[in-house]
Amino acid sequence: METLLLSIFLTITIATVLNILLKRLGISHIIGYIATGTIISYLFGFNGLGNDSLELIGEFGIVFLMFTIGLELSLEKIKKMKELLLTNGVLQVVLSVGVIFILSFYLFHLDFNTSLIVSLAFSLSSTAIVLTYLKESKDIITPYGQKSMGILIFQDLAVIPILLLMSFLANDTLSLGEVLLKTLLSAAFVVLFMFTLGDKIVNALLKFSAKTELEELFLGSVFSILIGASLLAHTMGFTYSLGAFIAGMIIADTGYNVKVESDIATYKDLLLGAFFFGVGSKINVFYFMENIFIIIFVFLFAMLFKAAVIYAIIRRNSDKNTSAKTALSLAQIGEFSFAVFAMAGSFKLITQEMASFLILVSVISMILTPFIIGNIYKLSSYFEKEFYESDVITPIERQNHIIVAGFAMLGKIVAASLQAKGANFIIISDNLKHVLHARKLGYMAYFGHLNKHPVLESLKVKESQAILITMSSEQNRRLISEAVLNFHPNAHIIIKIDSVEERKSMRDLPQLEFVDASFEVADLLVQRATSPS
Repeated sequence: METLLLSIFLTITIATVLNILLKRLGISHIIGYIATGTIISYLFGFNGLGNDSLELIGEFGIVFLMFTIGLELSLEKIKKMKELLLTNGVLQVVLSVGVIFILSFYLFHLDFNTSLIVSLAFSLSSTAIVLTYLKESKDIITPYGQKSMGILIFQDLAVIPILLLMSFLANDTLSLGEVLLKTLLSAAFVVLFMFTLGDKIVNALLKFSAKTELEELFLGSVFSILIGASLLAHTMGFTYSLGAFIAGMIIADTGYNVKVESDIATYKDLLLGAFFFGVGSKINVFYFMENIFIIIFVFLFAMLFKAAVIYAIIRRNSDKNTSAKTALSLAQIGEFSFAVFAMAGSFKLITQEMASFLILVSVISMILTPFIIGNIYKLSSYFEKEFYESDVITPIERQNHIIVAGFAMLGKIVAASLQAKGANFIIISDNLKHVLHARKLGYMAYFGHLNKHPVLESLKVKESQAILITMSSEQNRRLISEAVLNFHPNAHIIIKIDSVEERKSMRDLPQLEFVDASFEVADLLVQRATSPS
C-alpha cells in the first residue's frame, strides 16, 4: 500500500514539475506525461506492456476523446462530411497500406504477414494527439482540421476490420466469409440499437436527470450512457471508442451536447494523461539506445512516405498549404498500432522482438508529433502562405492602429463602432469562422493567437495605438495581456472584465485599463431610468 501511494505521489509530482517546465519552453504537456511514464516504469520496475489496468485506464482516455468528437458531429454533419470521411479516409488507408506493404516486402524483405501487419498499423494516425491539439488550438474548424478529423474518424472505424483480419490470419480454420458476415450483423445490430431504442433511452435519461437539477445525477447519466455504449460495442467485437463515438453523436442531437462536453472535460484530460503515461511506460531506454539509428530510420521512412500519400490525396481538391498541413498532422503512427502489434505478437504472427521494435517506433513517432504539429504553420508556409496563417502573417503596413482581439458579439460591435468613426484598426481572432466573416464584412482580419511572438511582431504591436481585448474567456484575456506586456511593456491595453473578482485577479498587471461590464451597464440603466421620457 505504501509503495502504491509512493508511486502515485511521484507520478503526480514528476508530471506536474515536468509539464510546468515544458509549458515555459512552449512544449506540449503530452511529452511530460510520456516522460513521466518512462521514469516511473524504471523507478518501480513495471512495464506498460504487461499492465492491463493501466492499459484499460489509458484506453478510456481515447474513449472519452471519441465521445467528445461525437458530441460535435450530429448525423446531419456526418452527411455533410461524407467526402472527407469516406473518400479521403478510404484513399488514405488503402494507399498508405499499399505503399508501406510494397516497401516492407520488397525493400526490407520482410515476410508477407509481417509486411501486411506493419503496413496496416503504420497507416493509422494518432487520434489522441492530433484531435487533442486541433480542439485546444481551435484549428479543428480550419480546412486542414476538418480534413484531418474526417480521415482520423475513418481510421478509427478501420481498426475493426484490421483486428478481424489479424484474427483470420492467426486461425487457419476460420472462414473469411463467416468473419465478414458476423461483423456485418454485429455492426448492423449496434447501429440499429443505438439509433432506435438507444436514442430513446438516452433522451429520456438526460431529460429526466436534467429536470432534477442535481449535477451529480446528470453526470451519472452521462457516464452510464458513455460506458454502456462502449461496453455494448466491445461485446459485439468492436472497439470501446466506436460505441463512445456513436453515443456522442446521439447526444449531439439532444441539445445537451455543450453541457455534457463541459462536464466531462476534466475526466477526459485526466484519462488521456493516463494513456500517454502508459505510452511512456512502453519505452525500453536501453533497447532504444542499442537500436537508435535503425529505429529513427524506420520512423522517418514511414512518416515520409505516409505524408506523401496524404499530401497527394488532399491536393486533388485543396491548395498546397492545406494539403501540407493535413499531411504533417497525420504522418505519425497512432496509438491503435499498439493493439495491432500486441495482438500480432500474441498470435505469433510476428516475433516478440519485432513487436517490441515496432511499438518503440510508434512511441518515438508519438513523442515527436507534438513538436511537428505545434509548428505546423511554419512548416506548411514553405509550400504556400495563406492570409490566416497564425505564425506567418505578412507584417502589416500600419502605424498608430487599434488591434481588436476577438470577433464574437462584443468584437463585432466594437469593430462596427470603429469603422463608423473612420478609425484605423485590424482584427485578430483564434476562430477562423469569425475571421472569414470579418473579411466578408470588409475588415482587415487575421486568424491567429495574439499570445504568440511571431503574431505580435507581424501585427506591429509596438507601433499600435491600443489593443482592445474583447474575448469572453478570462483565461484568454489574461494570457494575451501577459504576452503583449512581455513583448511591449508600454502597450496600451484596454480589457473588458465581468466582475470585481477578475479585476482583483489582475492586480499584478497594473498597466491594464479596465472597462467593467457591470459598472458600465449599471450606469446606462440609471441614465435611462432617470432621463425624461
